[in-house]
Amino acid sequence: MKANKLTPNFSVASIRQTVSFYSNVLGFNLVMAVPQSQDGVDTTLAEGKEYVYALMTKDGVELMFQRTDSFAHDVTLATAALIGASVSFYMEVEGVKDFYADVKSRSIEVTDLKLAWYGMWEFYLRDVNGYILGFAEKAE
Repeated sequence: MKANKLTPNFSVASIRQTVSFYSNVLGFNLVMAVPQSQDGVDTTLAEGKEYVYALMTKDGVELMFQRTDSFAHDVTLATAALIGASVSFYMEVEGVKDFYADVKSRSIEVTDLKLAWYGMWEFYLRDVNGYILGFAEKAE
């Protein structure tokens, strides 16, 4: 087996709320969204329409979000899984100190920015679904 890429697929309560958080707080862009009717693909979220899936990107990072009921249907091993995580998703970024200041100003649950023993400036936040995201930059 040759591994080409890893794209997490997060089970979420609301596609609209998740897309808003990842766009407005973290700067991700919506690539596509699948409406509840699953009869097409939208590149923007239409008012009054419910969605079951969204793909978002920022620079070289891709994230998938799937509404919990749809996720449980498609990923049958996850039928009893809770939203949230006992894992963190760790992203290396540029400008972590400025990004930290911006996120901290938004009243989001966030850890302190610290220099880890392995030479990375890092902090963690909890997204709107309870997932833990880590952001880090190599110390100079």
